[in-house]
Amino acid sequence: MTDATAWLLVIPRVPAQPSRHRVAVWRELRRTGAVPVAAGTWTLPDLPAFTDRLATVRELAERGGGSLAVLAAAAHGDGDLAVLVEAFAAARRDEWGELVAECDRFEAEIAKEIAKEKFTFGELEEEEQGFERLRRWHRDLVRRDVLGLPEAAVATTRLDEVGQDLAGYAELVFAAQLPGAADGPERG
Repeated sequence: MTDATAWLLVIPRVPAQPSRHRVAVWRELRRTGAVPVAAGTWTLPDLPAFTDRLATVRELAERGGGSLAVLAAAAHGDGDLAVLVEAFAAARRDEWGELVAECDRFEAEIAKEIAKEKFTFGELEEEEQGFERLRRWHRDLVRRDVLGLPEAAVATTRLDEVGQDLAGYAELVFAAQLPGAADGPERG
């Protein structure tokens, strides 16, 4: 993303009650990659990867009896847009940090199963599902990280490492469940 990237301000106005409409709007804004910058005001880059979902946000706001204003942000002074960029970057850094922490928990879970020698296909399937969830989350974060933050590389490396841990666990499960299968085909 370049310094010339345009930014949008998104202002949802949804009645407080029932709260489910307001929460639905907030969730969808988060899903788009928007971040709050002030009370009731969100920001996001004016790029299709982010703006494509604003129609859904608008629909949710209107369904709740509210509205959605989407405004182009223009700076009046040096550094004005930096406020939006920094809010966006801070949110992305937090998300990358959460993913790394989740990878740490996943690694600990694999280590625990190995220590207990719980080498079952059911457990392997559960761990594979957990890893796939991490991969989907990573893909979502990559899509939103238009700033190319260094935290992304750290998280990607961490995800690769736990993927290798999972592969090692899978080998142990197959060795335990299918003795001799790891030796290759029998020769006659």
